Amino acid sequence: MPTSTSTASTSPSQRRRGGVPSSNVRADDPATGSGGVMRLQDSMASLHAAVLPVTLCGVSSSPHTGPRDACGVFAVYAPTEHAAKLCYYGLYALQHRGQESAGIAVSDGTSILVTKEMGLVNQVFDETRLAALDGHQGIGHVRYSTTGASTWDNAQPTFRTTPDGTAISVGHNGNLTNTGALARDLGPAGDKCTSDSDLLTAMICDAHEGSTDAAMAKVLPKVAGAYSLVVMDEHAVHAARDPHGVRPLVIGRLARGGWVVASETAALDIVGAVRVRDVEPGEIVTIDAGGLRSRHFEEPEPKGCVFEYVYIARPDHMTDETSVYAARRRMGELLASEAPVEADLVIPVPDSGMAAAGGYSAASGIPYAEGLTKNRYVGRTFIQPTQSLRQLGIRLKLNPLTDVIAGQRLVVVDDSIVRGNTSRQLVAMLRAAGAAEVHLRITAPPIKWPCFYGIDMASRAELIGAGMEVDEIRAYLKADSLAYLSLEGLIETTKRPKDSLCRACFDGEYPIPVEALQRERGKASMATLWDTTQ
Repeated sequence: MPTSTSTASTSPSQRRRGGVPSSNVRADDPATGSGGVMRLQDSMASLHAAVLPVTLCGVSSSPHTGPRDACGVFAVYAPTEHAAKLCYYGLYALQHRGQESAGIAVSDGTSILVTKEMGLVNQVFDETRLAALDGHQGIGHVRYSTTGASTWDNAQPTFRTTPDGTAISVGHNGNLTNTGALARDLGPAGDKCTSDSDLLTAMICDAHEGSTDAAMAKVLPKVAGAYSLVVMDEHAVHAARDPHGVRPLVIGRLARGGWVVASETAALDIVGAVRVRDVEPGEIVTIDAGGLRSRHFEEPEPKGCVFEYVYIARPDHMTDETSVYAARRRMGELLASEAPVEADLVIPVPDSGMAAAGGYSAASGIPYAEGLTKNRYVGRTFIQPTQSLRQLGIRLKLNPLTDVIAGQRLVVVDDSIVRGNTSRQLVAMLRAAGAAEVHLRITAPPIKWPCFYGIDMASRAELIGAGMEVDEIRAYLKADSLAYLSLEGLIETTKRPKDSLCRACFDGEYPIPVEALQRERGKASMATLWDTTQ
């Protein structure tokens, strides 16, 4: 199999001071009436104000400059359980999928209560707040924004009431690609939506005539893009995936009675649920007192995101075919076969490079070592997303182990290169620590196209793989050699057929139509609608 190898020869800032607002909403609250107007209060926000990060211009201040997934979703229906606590632990297991905001909505069978704030799961929720969220069913959400600004208003779950008085709450992972047309079709209500997730909620409410799953079945065929949804009314929890199944969504069964739906199987494991199956592409699942039932609103055309295997999903996530850990280890093994090099040590870039580095070491016979230590508590360090501060954040996050790497020829295994800034600094840091040679091995092909289906990468102009050949990238990074895993090799590691995977970020073949202008401009063009409606 061929491999790509080279060898040396915004929107206005929004700040909230003195605490972050919390929303507590009940459909039967006399303070809100049947209109379901959200009542804002400081609640316990001041307790978190000192530690909650501030985000400017809808861009995360994380020192990591690689791809980030938009969201993680979780849902539970368990008559004998406290749903909010299960949601908390489920979201905790999904924290890697979004670090800007967290929220939980619960129902006791008569009304819905929503609490959401900016920050990490353990910053937003504590024992007191969870105890106040009484109910046997609930949905949860962690967010990283890809459309809509990074503000409290766009945190999820969303909440609206239908014309017939039903309360609806929605959590969404993915991105819609026809938001402009959908907002226009919805009329004045569409003009007021602040994100594609808010728009979906408004559409479901507008179509509601007594049955939530029927409203979803009416709305979702009109929607283009990627969506894994958890939806709740007062009496049931619903889940749905787009007909391509771009983003993962799995169903689990609680041994003590009840059902769980989550973005990844790790969230099932943490609450003691056993994986039953995936929510199928084009399927709506409803869980209520009568059990679990489903309906299909469109024929499935599976196109699961291959980048979930490379970087996004946790290594313990299980698919029908493989674990993500096993897939990543195979990536390393194939990379050693496609791009061998003489070296003394194989080291991973933690954490997503670790399994692949083990595979590379085993296949090549070159010893494995941990040459970089990761500070897992740095978090979202700086409030300004300038490149110079991102680089400082990287130095705080990763530190070389000098006694391991000094004088050694290193194979450095990482998951991807997006802009190239992180990798360039990494190479410089390793050389400064005494590495004799630095050979970069990447477990994915060059990223040449932006993602419109729920991963925040960059515009095409910012993607180093779109504008440079492999040897030019190597020279920019100042590495001794650089090699990428071939697309054929990557697909092989997933144990899925090529035509069942979305590979658009690597080959530009978008399974869901994307306008040519959007392809070139990337994420910025997707945000235009929300920039003009806020």
